[in-house]
Amino acid sequence: MIKRYSAILKNILLILLGNTIYAMAVTMFILPTGLITGGTTGLALLFYHQLNVPITIFVSIFNISMFVLGAVILGKKFAFTTLISTFYYPFILGVLQTIPELKNMTSDHLLATIYAGIMIGFSIGIVIKAGASTGGMDIPPLVLNKKLGFPVSAVMYALDFTILLSQILFANKEQVLYGILLVLIYTVVLDKVLLLGQSRTQVKIISDKYEEINQMIIKYLDRGSTLIQAETGYCHNNNLVVLTVISNRELSKLNELVNSVDPKAFMIINRVNEVKGRGFTMEKYYI
Repeated sequence: MIKRYSAILKNILLILLGNTIYAMAVTMFILPTGLITGGTTGLALLFYHQLNVPITIFVSIFNISMFVLGAVILGKKFAFTTLISTFYYPFILGVLQTIPELKNMTSDHLLATIYAGIMIGFSIGIVIKAGASTGGMDIPPLVLNKKLGFPVSAVMYALDFTILLSQILFANKEQVLYGILLVLIYTVVLDKVLLLGQSRTQVKIISDKYEEINQMIIKYLDRGSTLIQAETGYCHNNNLVVLTVISNRELSKLNELVNSVDPKAFMIINRVNEVKGRGFTMEKYYI
C-alpha cells in the first residue's frame, strides 16, 4: 500500500515538473523571440496574433475543452491522468510570465529554438513516462485513433504541421523554418527520454567453450543467459550460442570475461530498446 501511494506521489511530481519545464520553455524562449510551434501553444499563438486572445486564457479554455472530450470518449482513467496537466500548465504558464528575469535569456533565434526544443521534448517525455498526458493537442490524435484507427504519431505530425503552416498569417518564412526545426528537435528528444534508462545490450557469444562462458556470466555478472542450438554454416558443426542481456556498463566486463576464456570467441553485440522480465522489470529469483 505504501509503495502504491509513493508511486502515485512520484508520478504527480513528475507531471508537475514536466509541465513546469514546458511552461518555462515557452516563457523563456518561444514568446520573447517570436518563435512558432505546434500543439496547443501554436494554436494559442495564432489566436493571440490574429484575435488578440491572451495565450493563458486560450490555453485554459482549449485544455478544458479537450479534457472533457477525452474524458467522454477515452474514459475516466484517461481523465484522471490528464487532469493535473489540464489545469496546472495554464496556471504555471501565467505565473512564469510575471517573472521578468525569464524573458531575456537570448535574442538568438537558433539558440532559442534548440533550447526550447530540448526542454519541450524532455518535459513531454517525463509526463508520458509518468503515465499521463500533457492534454490539449495530445487528445485529438488519441480520439481519432480510438474511433477511426488513425495512427497517433501520424495524426500528431499532421496537426503540428497544419498549425505551423497556419502561422504564416503572422510569421515570416524564416520563423516557419525555425518552427519546423523546433518540432523536429523536441520529437527527437522526446523519443530519447522515453527510452532513457530502458535500453540494454544484447550479446550473442559463439564459442566451443560456451559452457564455461555461460557459468562466468551467471557467477560474475549475476545475469541470466539462454543457450540456443545452432549450426555453423561452413563446417555444419552443431554448437550452442550463449545469449545474454546486460546493462550497457557491463559490456566491457563481459568482453574481458569472454576473452579470458576464449580470445577467438565470436561475439555479436547490439542495442535493444527495452527489456522486461526478471532481473530488469521484476526482482531476480534464485533457484
